[in-house]
Amino acid sequence: MKPHIRKLNKPVLAVGLLSMIFTGFGTMPAAQSGERMTVPSFFERIAPIVLQDSLADFLGTSKNGVIEITYLDTVKMAGHSCAVVAGAYISASKGLAALYKDELPRRGEIMVEIRNPATRDNAGVVGSVFANITGATTDFGFSGLPDGRFNRRNLLFYNAFIDTDIRLTRLDTNQQVGINFHPEKAVNPRVILMSAIGPGALPEDQKTFPERFQKMVADLFENQDRVTRIIEYDAPAAGRGHDHG
Repeated sequence: MKPHIRKLNKPVLAVGLLSMIFTGFGTMPAAQSGERMTVPSFFERIAPIVLQDSLADFLGTSKNGVIEITYLDTVKMAGHSCAVVAGAYISASKGLAALYKDELPRRGEIMVEIRNPATRDNAGVVGSVFANITGATTDFGFSGLPDGRFNRRNLLFYNAFIDTDIRLTRLDTNQQVGINFHPEKAVNPRVILMSAIGPGALPEDQKTFPERFQKMVADLFENQDRVTRIIEYDAPAAGRGHDHG
C-alpha cells in the first residue's frame, strides 16, 4: 500500500513558514538577557509634543490622527540624549507652539529650513529630530498617495538663506516663525565633555560623567525660555518661493 501523502496548499505552507520565522525572532539575545531600557527620571517631566497627522488619520494609525512624540521617543530615534538632541526638541516644541498658537500643529504640513549645511555643527542631527517630529523630509520621506496627498518630501532644507537657526512655515497659511537656540546661556556641554575625555580627566571624573552630562541636558529643559528665541514673521505673499542653497 502506498503511503498517503497530504499536500499542503500554498496559503497553509506560507502561514507555516511565517510562524517559523516569527518564532525565531522571539529568541533575540536582548530578550533572553532581560535587559530593559532605563533612562534618567527627568525624561518623564518633559512635556510631549502633540500634533495632528492627516496621514495617520487616513490610515487609521491613531484616533483623529493625533500623534504624541515624547523626548524619550526622540532619544530612541537619535540613540542618545545630548544638548543637540535636546535643543532640537526644545526648538521644535517652542517653534510649533508659536506657529500654531492654540491649534494642534499639522504634521506633514510644515516646511522646515535649517541655516547650516547638514554636516556643519550637527545640523543633520537637528534635521533628523525635526523630521521625526514634523514629518518633513528632504527626498527620503513618504512620496504620497497616487492622488498626490500626504507627500512628505521636499519639506526639509539645509543651507537655507534665512536669518535664524531654523525657520518653520505653515503650508496652509504660509505663516512663519524663526528659532534661535543658545545653549551657552544655561550650560556648557563642551566643558563637561572634556572633563571626561581631556588629558586631565581623572577616573572619578569619567565615572560621574554620564550623570553630570544628563544633568546638563536637564538644565537645558529647565531653562527653555532662556536658551530659545522665537521670532514671528508676517506671512509672506501667497505663492512666493523660498530660497535654498
